[in-house]
Amino acid sequence: MRVISYRAIVPAELDRVASWIVTEPVGWIDADRYLAELAENMYRPEWTWIAEMGGRVVGRALWWGPRDSAHPVALDCLDVDAAVDAAVGDRAAVGAELIRAALAGFPEPVQYAIKTAGGWRDDPARSAAVGWRRAAAHAAGLTREVERLQFEWAPADGVPAATGALRFAGASDEEFLAVFRRIAEGSLDAHTRTSLAAKGVEATARGEMDFYLGAPGKREWWRIAYTPEGEVAGMAIPSATPYNVNVGYLGVVPEFRGRGYVDEVLAEITRIHAANGEQRITATTDMGNAPMAAAFGRAGYRNTEIRLNLSNDLLDAEPG
Repeated sequence: MRVISYRAIVPAELDRVASWIVTEPVGWIDADRYLAELAENMYRPEWTWIAEMGGRVVGRALWWGPRDSAHPVALDCLDVDAAVDAAVGDRAAVGAELIRAALAGFPEPVQYAIKTAGGWRDDPARSAAVGWRRAAAHAAGLTREVERLQFEWAPADGVPAATGALRFAGASDEEFLAVFRRIAEGSLDAHTRTSLAAKGVEATARGEMDFYLGAPGKREWWRIAYTPEGEVAGMAIPSATPYNVNVGYLGVVPEFRGRGYVDEVLAEITRIHAANGEQRITATTDMGNAPMAAAFGRAGYRNTEIRLNLSNDLLDAEPG
């Protein structure tokens, strides 16, 4: 059996990694994006791992982190040459070793998002591409799994008009924290449910609020939703990633669920981003959160991909 070694690259080897092309129907990182984000310190040579066999690169794992982070937080791209199956008999096993070798030096939990199109289970090529990567991640310890729907909005999809059913206003951090606590009750979001079971409502609310306070979105965008009678109905948190603005966090408190208010809250987030001239808004929700997925559809958001998030944390690293 051929011997495969696993290691991080040195800067002189960037071309060996950047020239790699993924031919399977899954999301991957091309040379332009890799080199651009390398310049921004979001990819780094010491976070870029390769598998070598006979002096040839037969696999790569690109780990990503915020530009000021000491450690990566996500595996953005995993690929192993299909020829490895003939040489050593198990592409997924090589992928698992590639992940495992990197994880040994990463002290914080990470996640890996396998991105593909909807209906991937019924497409043999997509199912195979997801399947071996999923098996590799599980074998390496990324065993917490949440499947999420990715949505996208553009101006051509229409900006919803305000109906007056709810009033929106800014508020203090303590007021928002109180609404985080109330929305957590009965939530269908997998991250929130797991956090509640593990840490309780107070830690869950603070953790979710801290996540959005630390995101690139602006705190001044945040709104609490009130009924015409002045009661708190929910909240809208437009946010952003390093790449684009997104829906962030939204929710309706338990006593006002089932009245269509989720549509009003999502519409407010869309209006805020649209008023700022944004041309693209993204959003995600768990596959199992059918009411939220339906709300995105009613608001003109289009499902663009599926993300299978795999993590070695008790909690999915992507709240909301």
